[in-house]
Amino acid sequence: MISSVVSELLVNASLAAADAGKLGVTDSVIKFFKDGGPFMFVNLFWLACALAVALERIVTLVFRYNLNPAPFMEQISKLVRGGNLDRAVKVCGMAPTAPLAKVIRAGLVHANRGEIEVAKAVEEALIEHSPHVSKRIPWLWSLANIATLVGLVGTIFGLIGTFQALGDVPADQKQRLLSDGISKAMNNTAFALSIAVVCIIFHLFLTSYAKSMVESLELNALKLENLLSRRGSVDPAATELEARAS
Repeated sequence: MISSVVSELLVNASLAAADAGKLGVTDSVIKFFKDGGPFMFVNLFWLACALAVALERIVTLVFRYNLNPAPFMEQISKLVRGGNLDRAVKVCGMAPTAPLAKVIRAGLVHANRGEIEVAKAVEEALIEHSPHVSKRIPWLWSLANIATLVGLVGTIFGLIGTFQALGDVPADQKQRLLSDGISKAMNNTAFALSIAVVCIIFHLFLTSYAKSMVESLELNALKLENLLSRRGSVDPAATELEARAS
């Protein structure tokens, strides 16, 4: 019985593939959703949500928040060593959306109030702006789980409907109806797992990128604190030696 059902499923899959080639991509997608039932459209909503979150985070992190830390900090260091703090603050203002520029600016503004005030200002800026970097990224993992569960629910409901319909058909048609119903019900699972894979891929990329950005924030904030603490108390010979070493 099981082997015959499996064989029937394979035959139906082959016929479906052949029909898909005849129908075209658009018609095949429409048929795929119609066969899956209403839960397919529920998961389509979750897919739209996941893509919206991923797109918003990519635009924010890669474009709005992006600031090359090496040349930026090099420019800030030169201005601070030269005693031109006002110019350094203006340089930070040229990147108003970048968290790194905001954190560095907070330290520079309090540079003349002592090391403790600088450390407090930098720490406060880090606590304020670091969460914005990883904001909404955890949603992708939750959306992957939701889509998977909705797909499984759709598959279960499809199987329930198929088994209920078996009692109203002749015995010679039950096997074909069962195999056809199972193949359609599995559309929900296939679509749900596809959404989950997309969400996990975006989650992996964005999490890694955000973590790298936060680490860069913390490292450069520490560099600024050290730079300001040494300001005005550094031997010119030592400064020249550091410049050569770097």
